[in-house]
Amino acid sequence: MTENPPGASQPGRLPRTVFVTIPRMLMALLILAGIAINFANVVARYLFDFAIFWAEEIMVFIIIWCVFIGAITVTYNGAHLRMDLLATRLSGRWKSIINGLTAVAFLVLGVFMIPQSFEVVSFLGNANQVSVTASVPKEIPHSAILVGFVFMVLAVSVRLRSYLTGRF
Repeated sequence: MTENPPGASQPGRLPRTVFVTIPRMLMALLILAGIAINFANVVARYLFDFAIFWAEEIMVFIIIWCVFIGAITVTYNGAHLRMDLLATRLSGRWKSIINGLTAVAFLVLGVFMIPQSFEVVSFLGNANQVSVTASVPKEIPHSAILVGFVFMVLAVSVRLRSYLTGRF
């Protein structure tokens, strides 16, 4: 873990646990599950001439969940890739304005995505759609987008001062 630079907003223990520690643990568990599935598939294929037909699909779902869970931590830490050539050269009021517009844009887009994602997940759940090979209810992998955006919006809200000042 890296320490915050001098003058950075110091996050509390609970937000850091919710937005960094728990997501990292979840990602680690998901990646370990993916490795175990892949290993079992390799062993089954080469030793027993039998393939686990649903393994690839489940590993894709695991990757999707890892991406959106990881985005929560990235958002909380303010570590998104961005075009900040202009913002880094500004200071004072203009820097605050650019950072504020960035935070507002993130929040507006995130708040827009939440009901859209919820609608898709609800539709898939009501239609009882399942994935092709593993027969996983489709709302499970699609829920990753919903969960990710809910927690990203919460992370920006909790760290709004850091987003406005550009200090993480």
